[in-house]
Amino acid sequence: MAIPITGPRSRDGDVLAAGRRRSATRGLGVVVALLAAFSVYAIADGGFTLYFQRVIDGAMNGIVYGMVALALVLVFKATGVINFAQGAMGMVGTYLAFTAADRWAVPLVVAILLAMVVSAAAAAGIERVLIRPFDPGNHLAITIVTLALYLALNALAALIWGFDPRGFPTLFPTGGEDFIAIGGARLYYTSLGTALVVVAVVVVLQLTLARTRLGLAFRCVAAGVEPSRLLGIHIGRTVQSSWALAAAVGTLAGCLAAPTTYLDPTFMDKVLVYAFAAATLGGLDSIAGALVGGVVVGLSIALLTGYIPALGGQFGLGCAFFVIVAVLQFKPAGLLGRRSQERV
Repeated sequence: MAIPITGPRSRDGDVLAAGRRRSATRGLGVVVALLAAFSVYAIADGGFTLYFQRVIDGAMNGIVYGMVALALVLVFKATGVINFAQGAMGMVGTYLAFTAADRWAVPLVVAILLAMVVSAAAAAGIERVLIRPFDPGNHLAITIVTLALYLALNALAALIWGFDPRGFPTLFPTGGEDFIAIGGARLYYTSLGTALVVVAVVVVLQLTLARTRLGLAFRCVAAGVEPSRLLGIHIGRTVQSSWALAAAVGTLAGCLAAPTTYLDPTFMDKVLVYAFAAATLGGLDSIAGALVGGVVVGLSIALLTGYIPALGGQFGLGCAFFVIVAVLQFKPAGLLGRRSQERV
């Protein structure tokens, strides 16, 4: 008589999943409690309208940080490595979209889609030429390559397009009444459209990686290269797919961020630091966590720098650094990430 072995394993999996949910709930609860406590002080200090406007601005900025963090998570899920060149790759993709729209009069939506395709193809080539020759388990060597790639892409962009700042057009309506008034605060169409696009991308990627063979391959390769080979997973193609997908997402993130600032070879550097903080806070292996972490980081920076004048506007980078250190110290898996487990 055959003895079923799926029952205990399923129960073990349920217990682990329940533990992860409880841990995520506790972490989110702490974050919400801290933000709520500071919000009481902020409303008493400057009134509800100013507070609500800063919340809107912080959340909208955070959504952009979450989009870049999403690109970092895509590579990390398949390789276990942080791609330090992600911001530079998004910057080059944004320049490609700008060139197509400005010089060749291509409609902006089409220009962005073309730039995403070209960026994905270029990232696949970079992975094949620069990343694949290294042992996938040699994370240090791959990380050093991504740092070198970051420097090379910044230099290449400066050589081709120069350092002069350029205005990047927005996908959404501007001019006149280009905002929605909510409680005395203004929610601009550009910010609202950006938020909707980012949420749609997160939902699509979450479903794709959770319910497709590609997502399963990502998780297997990140968990272990040799076991993945034994299961018949093609390591090279999986990692290459993660780089291509991340480059396309990073290019879209750059195109959404550029209209709120200016386009130059360094415009993604600060955004990338905030994205690191967002990915660390949300969980380096969590698609939804990237967006949650981005919003929390954006809100934290907007409220702290807005209501504590002594911190100054440059404290944003310090806040991002503090988030990274605190999360790695007290909750390395992040709010929604999975804790790694090893058999000993």
